[in-house]
Amino acid sequence: MQVQRVRPPAQLAQAIFQLTDWIVHPIRRIVPGYRGYDWASLIAVLLVALLTVSITRWNLLMIAPAQLIVYGLIQLAQWILYSLFMLLILEVVFSWVNPHAPIAPFVRALNEPLLSPIRRVVPAIGGIDFSPMLLLLLLNTINMVLTAF
Repeated sequence: MQVQRVRPPAQLAQAIFQLTDWIVHPIRRIVPGYRGYDWASLIAVLLVALLTVSITRWNLLMIAPAQLIVYGLIQLAQWILYSLFMLLILEVVFSWVNPHAPIAPFVRALNEPLLSPIRRVVPAIGGIDFSPMLLLLLLNTINMVLTAF
């Protein structure tokens, strides 16, 4: 959301703040934002990914810390892919059901940087936009490559 400079609806922003402030606020005291990016949030999600990898793959505790960090980064990348996947599905559902839903512009703004390059290459055919389907296939392929690790 910060990279795209998109503001979420007020209730969603409040929920995100309440769910994440307990971990982000202490880190923000040590690592300030830089150039408009909230590095404390990124560090917090990386720490949660490392903890998740440590718990779910407890047999990996005998490996080097560098390998654990790599597994944590892979977990973080998979979470990002899953989030993008869900945002794309939301946009498709909104386009079918209610394109004027209050949250639809927010979802559309988050998806646009990924969909616009595909839309330039693959135009709408018969009024149907196939770019979300192609992006879903691409995200799924990337996820399968990451899962192989």
